[in-house]
Amino acid sequence: MCATVAAVAMAALGLAAPQASAASEAAAATVCGSGYTLKKAIPLPVGTAPAERLATLFAYENGGKGCAILDNNAGNSEYMYLKVCKVDGTGCDTDSGNFSEYAGPVYASSFACAPVTAKMGQTSGSLYIDYKSSRVFPCG
Repeated sequence: MCATVAAVAMAALGLAAPQASAASEAAAATVCGSGYTLKKAIPLPVGTAPAERLATLFAYENGGKGCAILDNNAGNSEYMYLKVCKVDGTGCDTDSGNFSEYAGPVYASSFACAPVTAKMGQTSGSLYIDYKSSRVFPCG
């Protein structure tokens, strides 16, 4: 399903992605739940070409609510950590563990300017992605 999430999201952003079946695309589009639409895809580590990314942070929106997924593009199980909060830093939702596909979905009850943290590595103490942003969703 990881490749499917990436394929659907990349296609939505007009980027080249592997072909997926209609059934796979439908399944990936509802990882966050029905009604969510893709707002942003960030190849990680930052500055990495999309074809060379190790992970992709996807942000979705549905009626003022936000959802984020950290897609594992490394091809093997890795430690992953994903946290999204409301703009004031409260109401955080976190997912962490060793995943071969993705971490999340995690949700923010108000998506505007929601801060996000995304980490990935062999272990929590050996990270090659340690991404933090004061906002993963648009501010307005």
